[in-house]
Amino acid sequence: MPENTPKTLFIASDHGGYPLKESLKNSLSKQYNLHDLGTDSEASVDYPELAHALADKVVATPDASGILICGTGIGMSITANRHRDIRAALVHNKFTAQMAKEHNNANIIVLGGRVLEPTMALELVKIWMSCKYEGGRHQQRLDLIDRRNRNSNRNIAAPLSEVDPEISQLIRQETEREESKLIMIASENCVSQAILDAHGSVMTNKYAEGYPGKRYYGGCQFVDQAEQLAIDRAISLFGADHANVQPLSGSGANMAVYLSVLKVGDTILGMNLAHGGHLTHGSPVSFSGQLYHSVFYGVDPETEKLDYDTIEEIALREQPRMIVAGASSYSRTLDFPRFREIADKVGAMLMVDIAHIAGLIVAGAHPSPIPYADFVTTTTHKTLRGPRGGMILCRQKYAASIDKTIFPGMQGGPLMHTIAAKAVAFKEAMSEEFKEVQKQTVINAAFLANQLQEKGLRIVSGGTDNHLFLIDLTNLPVNGKGAEEALDNAGITANKNGIPFDPRNPADPSGIRIGTPIASTRGMREAEMKIVADCIEKVLKNPEDGNISKEVRTTIRELCARFPVYSHLL
Repeated sequence: MPENTPKTLFIASDHGGYPLKESLKNSLSKQYNLHDLGTDSEASVDYPELAHALADKVVATPDASGILICGTGIGMSITANRHRDIRAALVHNKFTAQMAKEHNNANIIVLGGRVLEPTMALELVKIWMSCKYEGGRHQQRLDLIDRRNRNSNRNIAAPLSEVDPEISQLIRQETEREESKLIMIASENCVSQAILDAHGSVMTNKYAEGYPGKRYYGGCQFVDQAEQLAIDRAISLFGADHANVQPLSGSGANMAVYLSVLKVGDTILGMNLAHGGHLTHGSPVSFSGQLYHSVFYGVDPETEKLDYDTIEEIALREQPRMIVAGASSYSRTLDFPRFREIADKVGAMLMVDIAHIAGLIVAGAHPSPIPYADFVTTTTHKTLRGPRGGMILCRQKYAASIDKTIFPGMQGGPLMHTIAAKAVAFKEAMSEEFKEVQKQTVINAAFLANQLQEKGLRIVSGGTDNHLFLIDLTNLPVNGKGAEEALDNAGITANKNGIPFDPRNPADPSGIRIGTPIASTRGMREAEMKIVADCIEKVLKNPEDGNISKEVRTTIRELCARFPVYSHLL
């Protein structure tokens, strides 16, 4: 390989250049680190999309070069040269191929697939690749080209790879991580390309304080429609009276509910964080525990399940103003009618936080709290598979108070790009495909938990009814922090988690939390969960064994390759 050969060579063509591209690939792949960006057949395609894609790759990849081919090469060269830092040269003989590098330092060579014979095209590429840029007087001229480009007012259209290569590279690395590892964090999921598009749209530019039809800014006619779609779809999806889609997070949604109906110092009864509850359900380190008098219920020491008679006893004794149902690491079905019964006995309002199980509820894979709760809060990610954000559903009598608390009480301008993406997620959640994935999520979790139990691992409460479960590591040679690290090194991303009545510090607890939303979104079913169970067992029983870690990592990478999510973005 010549000493100045770039580390990476990208190649792309349209249908007119496809035969020549395939011919060149056979020769070039033996000598260079070659990446084919398409097209994949002689079916008609639009050449600008391929030229833009290859130019982005060349700019974002250090020391990379590219080859573009269309029928004449003219269209590809025009398109590629719209990119800053790209110098695409259309060549047709040996002299132009040589000059393209020596005088113009071209980082993309463009060929005419209907003009050049394969042998000549290959020779031109080799000449171009072997030549060196002379610099000197030529650099002054290249600088003049570049200066005009950099001073252009059209720089707003420059892609991320040009504007900030460091962030562009980190996004690519995160995409590769999500694509190649099996992520089993119960609170995460994979959004669709449609949601990514909406979330990255120009709606991020728009200030829209207020609500649809009642804004404090002009020019809101289109974001009004987007937010109204999100509201209408949320109400239809869950059968609620009212929806506020502006909360920035689930925690913010919970805070808004408290502030809308409670006074500082009022008593709230929520699930103990150490037993599977959430910070915002009264934990002393959270605003919920600092502003309100918080009391807690937990799970039974024997069954590790909620004992509703005990919850009722606590409620009768403490007389809470609000009871909070919901959890972040409780694997059993929540009995909403029983919570309502307890709340009515003490005259309390009932708030249900369904952040983890919202998608399951939509699919009928978990009972709905809507008929029983005064307020229902949720995140819009997790099983609901939307953008990161929050939402409040409530009875009509609380609607005005909730809206006023969100704006102007807590927030200013809502994130309209996120609200647009929420609307897309709600529409997707109405589909049969979404519902089937949620049902499979529950099936996968139960199957995986059972497989691990058969292998001798202890599952908290003996199993799961939803999308997650906890593994008790007490009798294994690793604690929570070590288990998280060992699994991640082996290609499985999960999170350390306390178990009920855990004697260990929360920073290194006795459990690991496993969730199946992403595996299910990827299309995995019971057969794949059996493979995953084998991998988890091997790692947790042999956390220091490098050979096992390597073996599992290979297995997981191969498994993930069979169920791609974002391979089109790489």
